[in-house]
Amino acid sequence: MEPVNIVCMKWGTLYGPEYVNILYNMVKRNITLPFRFICMTERPEGIQSGVEIAPLPAFERPNSQYCTAWRKLALFDKQVLDLKGKILFVDLDVVIVDNIDCFFTFSDKLAIIENWSQKGRMIGQSSVFCFEAGTCTHLLEKYNSQYDEVVKHNETEQMYITRELGKGNFDYFPEDWCKSFKMHCMPGGFLNSFILRPSSPKMSALLSSTATPTLPTPSPASGANRSNPGLRKSTRPSNRPSGSPTTGAKGSRGRSPIIGNLLPHSAG
Repeated sequence: MEPVNIVCMKWGTLYGPEYVNILYNMVKRNITLPFRFICMTERPEGIQSGVEIAPLPAFERPNSQYCTAWRKLALFDKQVLDLKGKILFVDLDVVIVDNIDCFFTFSDKLAIIENWSQKGRMIGQSSVFCFEAGTCTHLLEKYNSQYDEVVKHNETEQMYITRELGKGNFDYFPEDWCKSFKMHCMPGGFLNSFILRPSSPKMSALLSSTATPTLPTPSPASGANRSNPGLRKSTRPSNRPSGSPTTGAKGSRGRSPIIGNLLPHSAG
């Protein structure tokens, strides 16, 4: 069986190599498929063995302080990575809490999270998305050839991806697969997290966040790992050999696999 591909990006200095290493170890614990884990970065120092390093592609991104994640569109350049099969892109701010095999078999189209705060507006959330290598190349081609027009009508790359593909040409992951730490795990909202213990959703595979960095070094302001043993356990190192399958399947612990938005949406 050909390995599936998990890709992350790290640029700049906001995130250290520990974020890549933690994500890699979470993947190793939560996949039964043979896989490659690739980090695209210009700063590979400190990234552990088992992680394949790929150069960060040259990319002209908008001069915007609001969104710096347009660089993700470079994934749709079939010349950038010599990959075959499914590619699952995962942000460095994601916590994986259950098996992620299902993300690779869910759809033959590009699949992405529906933005939690913009339901029904055809806007994805690109913390996690999956597509077949070599497809959706027109997304990057249009961005490069009609840069001003694309940026004028789309505030973020995730808005552009789903709206440019159009209804019927992509799929949203099931709602219970991916949850937002800020929206779904903080009881009563952000301010109450100073008092109440954050909790993992019962049906989630991956958690994502837009709060301050908290994965390896918990932030008192976010509470992400501060008082949640389940999240601390999810981010521990793994002793599993690189690329080897685990046992078990999605839902084996009664929750979905991804919890996201634990870090700022700005450096992969």
